[in-house]
Amino acid sequence: MQITNSLRKLVMASLFGVYAINALAQEHDIMVVANIDNQTVKLDKVDIRNLFMGNASDVVLEPVSLPPQTLARAVFNTKIIGLTESRIQSYWSQMRFSGRSRPPKEISTVDELISYVSSHKDTVAFVPASAEIPAHLTVVYSTAKM
Repeated sequence: MQITNSLRKLVMASLFGVYAINALAQEHDIMVVANIDNQTVKLDKVDIRNLFMGNASDVVLEPVSLPPQTLARAVFNTKIIGLTESRIQSYWSQMRFSGRSRPPKEISTVDELISYVSSHKDTVAFVPASAEIPAHLTVVYSTAKM
């Protein structure tokens, strides 16, 4: 009986954590920026999800990501990918094990991420909507209401 109650509490805490992250993510916006020649390119949510999940896409860009513990990644996972971090990690474990694909390169901070994308052509990354973006990068998607 005690184990059942403890298990129930653990499950409830886990669920509350997911809801708390989802609620927090809804209050923040992100933008997806790319280092591309065509400054008029816009991508939709499906294009971005395909790029960052290693799925086939007409768009050929190298995705770069922030690490899992960042708010921007939680927002991105919630608003774009539509999966929790644990589900995404499980997916990438399967993809690596089968040799089909590798997850996006992770860069520690927003500033380092922007610097990396700035210096590498045909890369794409998500950043908080409040981030300052150099003029030569293109915002290809934003969750902010325009």
